[in-house]
Amino acid sequence: TFSPVKECALQHGLPVAQPQQIRKDEEFMQELEALEPDFIVVAAFGQLLPERVLNAPKYDCINVHGSLLPKLRGAAPMQYSILQGDKTTGVTIMKMAKGLDTGDMISQAVVPLTEDETGGSLFDKLAEEGAELLIRTIPSIVDGTAVYTKQPEESPTPYAAMISKKMGLMDFTKSATELERLVRGMNPWPSAYTFLNGKTLKVWKCSVESGNCGKEAPGTITGVDKKGIHVACGTDKLVLEEVTFEEE
Repeated sequence: TFSPVKECALQHGLPVAQPQQIRKDEEFMQELEALEPDFIVVAAFGQLLPERVLNAPKYDCINVHGSLLPKLRGAAPMQYSILQGDKTTGVTIMKMAKGLDTGDMISQAVVPLTEDETGGSLFDKLAEEGAELLIRTIPSIVDGTAVYTKQPEESPTPYAAMISKKMGLMDFTKSATELERLVRGMNPWPSAYTFLNGKTLKVWKCSVESGNCGKEAPGTITGVDKKGIHVACGTDKLVLEEVTFEEE
């Protein structure tokens, strides 16, 4: 399936290159250098760029990163922002360096998180905000008014490692609040999930219900009503409101 970037490029007659491994693709590197680019802009690209790429543009090789650096360096800052219960996050335009998300920060935009924010809705918000911030930032780099701010060596928050399917498994010994964040952060991919009668139950929406205090073992279904499936957790209960059950 073509990405939206490739679809848009082809619609406008723009060439598209898709190197599997930039470091090992000499043909691509020669094509890139022949373009003599003013800028190279990276967004959600899962490869570390070699110095040859970083040094190719006239101005900068810049990254649109989905957090307020130096917080949440790494591949999945949006999901981790929800998982750790942040009230705000944002976008950083940064100059790329050899380390992962360690280069100088150029500009930032703050974005609030709603109480029902999901990984998907936050991605859409930050994609739009990041595009607008990028367009505002590039002229300041060209005219020399951009301010480059160095990052501290250590990030003040955990590294936002790449999300995996197994991260969506719900551990009901945790608090209902933690699990509610997990459900939102893993929506739409890879989704939070648990098991019922040996079959996978994907959870798309839930809410926290105060109370339990250890009366029922974590993972016990304590009731089913119009609100949803009530499940005991390490602290409080989780009400599963939207689920999909594995088909026969």
